[in-house]
Amino acid sequence: MSIFDPLPADLRDKKIVCSYVNATSKIQIARITDVPQWYFERVVFPGQNLIFEAISSAHVEIHTGMMASSILSDTIPCVQLQVEEASSTLPNWVPIKHIDPLDPQFEEPSTLVSLPEVVS
Repeated sequence: MSIFDPLPADLRDKKIVCSYVNATSKIQIARITDVPQWYFERVVFPGQNLIFEAISSAHVEIHTGMMASSILSDTIPCVQLQVEEASSTLPNWVPIKHIDPLDPQFEEPSTLVSLPEVVS
């Protein structure tokens, strides 16, 4: 996510994760120009979901491609596009048990359990 254009070091602790979907049938350009010493620009194809990092005070400009030109079609505050970062790859319905190795009832995991052989 934004690997090629990381936020300046002094702003990384203020970053938010944002999502923008191009719901049109035209190619769009998403551009952020109001963050000092940082510039962000990405092509967003029709139906594509763009996930990116920004700061809450930034604005993303959406430029829609026309024949040999583009038109500024929208300016959206990044805070309105903010999404919550996923903390796990597990679905939300899977209960997560936090393991405390200092808990007296904690047992070190044993070796892998082998499954019974399937006879065909």
